[in-house]
Amino acid sequence: MNDCIFCKIANGEIPSKIVYEDDRIIAFEDMNPQAPTHILVIPKKHIAHIDELETKDNELIGYIYEKIGDLSRELGLKEGFRVVLNNKSHGGQTVNHVHFHLLGGRSLQWPPG
Repeated sequence: MNDCIFCKIANGEIPSKIVYEDDRIIAFEDMNPQAPTHILVIPKKHIAHIDELETKDNELIGYIYEKIGDLSRELGLKEGFRVVLNNKSHGGQTVNHVHFHLLGGRSLQWPPG
């Protein structure tokens, strides 16, 4: 997707503070952190919304969650963390590219907002 900011980050067109990258996903620091640790984990494949996932994407989403677990350990989030996925405008999604927020480093309250 040519105008997607997350695709541009994944393609190296926009600089970001990358904490993990491989051929399928990229994880980088959120520019507007909501917790001491706030990492965005995205698939390099452009998928605008979670309700557009297809059966062939199941392995990719499982892989993302596996890597989020790895990142949580690497980042020292042993006391816990939250994973958030917003979907479409009423769900709070501001970039139309599926992305997972990994939040931690402090006690996270409920409800979130």
